[in-house]
Amino acid sequence: MSGQSPSSMMRSAPRSLRKRQAEPRRRRLWPFLALAAVIIALPVGWNLLWSYAASIANEALAGWISREAALGRVYACGLQTTSGFPFGIIMRCDKAAAAFNSNHPPFNVNASGFTFSAQLFRPTLLHGDIDGPVTLADPGGPPIFTANWSKAQITLLGLPPEPERVTIALGAPRLDRLAGPNSGMIFQADRIDVDGRIIQGSATNNPVIEASGRFTAAKAPGFHPLLAEPLDGEIDAIMRGFKDFSPRSWPALFREMQASGGGIEIRSLRVERADAIVVGDGTLRVNAHGKLDGALEVTVAGVENIVPLLGIDQLIGQGIDRLTGGTGSPAQGLGMLDRLLPGLGGAVREGAGASLIESIKKMGKPAQIDNKPAIALPLRVEDGIIYVGVIPVGVVPALF
Repeated sequence: MSGQSPSSMMRSAPRSLRKRQAEPRRRRLWPFLALAAVIIALPVGWNLLWSYAASIANEALAGWISREAALGRVYACGLQTTSGFPFGIIMRCDKAAAAFNSNHPPFNVNASGFTFSAQLFRPTLLHGDIDGPVTLADPGGPPIFTANWSKAQITLLGLPPEPERVTIALGAPRLDRLAGPNSGMIFQADRIDVDGRIIQGSATNNPVIEASGRFTAAKAPGFHPLLAEPLDGEIDAIMRGFKDFSPRSWPALFREMQASGGGIEIRSLRVERADAIVVGDGTLRVNAHGKLDGALEVTVAGVENIVPLLGIDQLIGQGIDRLTGGTGSPAQGLGMLDRLLPGLGGAVREGAGASLIESIKKMGKPAQIDNKPAIALPLRVEDGIIYVGVIPVGVVPALF
C-alpha cells in the first residue's frame, strides 16, 4: 500500500466497486443474443426439414405411381401442387385421369382430383382422399359407368420398390351404368374396407401377405340372386408362395403361387343376410388350370333360405356330367347319387327343393351361430367347384 494515502484509497474503492458491478451486466447480454440466434435459425431449419420431408413424400407417391404404370395403369394430373407447411405435407392433383391399359378390354377413368397427405416425421405414410364421382369409359368413348361415394380414402405405407401396406376405405360406394337396357345401379354398399400388408419376408424376398376385407349392406342384384338382399361380411386370409411382389398382374402372381406350391389360408369368413349366416375357414391351393382345390369347414344358419338361390339345378347337371366322366347318361349319374346317399338321386330327379335341403342337412352336424340353430358342413373344392358331399353348391372363377 506504499505510495497511496488513506484518502486516495478511499477514492479508488468506489471506482473498483463500480467496475465489478458493470461487468455482470455485459455478460447478461449473451443469453439474449443466443435466443435471438435460435429464433432466427428455427424457421430456417424447420423450412429445410419440411422441404426434405416433402421431397420424400413426393418420392413415395411417385414410386407408387411408377409401380402402377408398370402394371399398365397410367395416371396423369392436369395440375399438381404441394403445400401444407409448416406441420404437414399435402399433395393435390386436379383433373386426375388414369388409363387401365392392361385390362381386357382396356378402359379410362376420370375424376375431378385426389389429395395425398403425410406427416412431417413420417413422410412414407401417405393418406389419400379421392374426389367423386369417377367415370369409366372405353378409350376415346363417352362414359359408360359412374362410381360415387361419400368418402374414399386410401393409405399407402412404404417407399416402392418395397411397399409394405395398402388400405382402402369407401363410405357409401355406388356403381351405376349410365346407358343401355341395363342402366341403373349395379352395386352399392354402406361401407367397404380392404387391407393388404406384408406380415413376413419383404416385397423383394418371399413375401407373405395378409389380406382382409369387410363390407356392410352390400348388394348387387344383377350378378346373383344371393346378392339381391343386403349382405354384411368379413374375411381374413393369408397368401403364401410368392417369390417377390414386383409389379405384376394378379394372374401372374397366382401362377407363381401355383408353381411354388403355395396357397391361400382362409383364417376366418363370415357372411350374413337377414335370413342366413355363413361362417367358415379352410385352406385352398391353385391347380395347374388356375382353379382352386382344397377344403373348407363352414357352419350355416338358415341353409333352407340359401339353397334355393344357389342355382343348384344347373350345378348338379355339371356335377352329373363330371360323375359320368362326360360320357355317361344323366340317369347313370343320378344312380350314383342314390348309391352315395339313398334318396338323393330321387330328390334331384323330382327337383324337390325340400328333399334336397334335408339331404344337405344330413351331410352335416347340428351347430349354432349366435344362438341360432345351424348346420356344420365340410365343403370340398375341386377344380373351382364347391361341393357338399357330391352336391355342387358354387363355382369359383379361375384365377389365371
